[in-house]
Amino acid sequence: MKKKLQYNKIIISGGGTGGHVFPAISIANALKLKRQELDILFVGAEGKMEMEKVPEAGYAIEGLPVTGLHRGLSFKNVGFLIKLFRSLFIAKKIIRRFQPSVVIGVGGYASAPVLWCASKKGIPTLIQEQNSFAGITNKILGKKAEKICVAYENMDKYFPENKIVFTGNPVRQDLDKLEKKKKEALKYFGLENEPEIVLILGGSGGARTINESIKTGLSRIKNENVCIIWQTGEFYHKNAEEAMLSSGVENVKLFPFINRMDLAYSAADVIVSRAGAGTISELYLVGKPVILVPSPNVAEDHQTKNAQVLVKNRAAIMVKDSEAGETLLNTVLELSADKKKKELLSLNIREMTVRNSADLIADEVLKLMKKN
Repeated sequence: MKKKLQYNKIIISGGGTGGHVFPAISIANALKLKRQELDILFVGAEGKMEMEKVPEAGYAIEGLPVTGLHRGLSFKNVGFLIKLFRSLFIAKKIIRRFQPSVVIGVGGYASAPVLWCASKKGIPTLIQEQNSFAGITNKILGKKAEKICVAYENMDKYFPENKIVFTGNPVRQDLDKLEKKKKEALKYFGLENEPEIVLILGGSGGARTINESIKTGLSRIKNENVCIIWQTGEFYHKNAEEAMLSSGVENVKLFPFINRMDLAYSAADVIVSRAGAGTISELYLVGKPVILVPSPNVAEDHQTKNAQVLVKNRAAIMVKDSEAGETLLNTVLELSADKKKKELLSLNIREMTVRNSADLIADEVLKLMKKN
């Protein structure tokens, strides 16, 4: 009986940002639709958003004390190593107790310890590599993984070609048919038929450069024929709110976090965003003109590499983080006024969409379960 239960158990590890958490939940949902009896356990990083979002989606989760590595020589990295070894110990205990037949890694702090421990025990692992550039951790883990699901072509320079499956990145399951939600979206944000609606996104944690660029431009935005939906992240919200009150701007709607991203995307005519892999995959499906401002504070500058793929395909405009303070607002206003440019960007980004990514990944997981 115990062995039979083992073959119905899957661990999904990773998280840290919405770009990891929401795709992971999409994979879990796709697996459940195919095999209702599956027992799925998430393993995330303590204190990160997955510890809240995963239970809200109806799944159990356990946390590891793992954190990120600090750049350069830092005493904080001593703490990182201590937490890493603790996380490896806890991950080993979780795997021994839960006895999964497959472990999935979606990226983020908690992914590596769990995948490493699973590989050591001979449990099949699947890596979901979201980025166009594989980091050193996934390259190491990829040597032991049975399958690596990727979202970009030419990933055989990072992983063994025979392990790669092109699936795209899973996205929120409420992003289809956004054109039918426009009326609901305008009502949700308290808008009427504004001439041009620009959605400013900084990711779940907020983005300092994007927020500062908008904040310093509020006096100009006040006189422009646009409406801004501005998601700041919790950390920057109070500062942005004070700046809005001071400027007297009325054509900006301010939010620390947007729960109905489907409606935000539906309302928008132009989108400004960081270039995390999960967000970019959502933007493919949304199909709106987008300006990407890659974060410089990520491992191996992978957001710039993600953005460059879209720019190469004339599917997005990229503004460097170091130049955003001077050029971002001008770029936003110029694109908002350029109908032909918007149509071209929208057409090209739609052509990069993979619509059934979560299903494709779920199929690969189930194949591994049969082999085990």
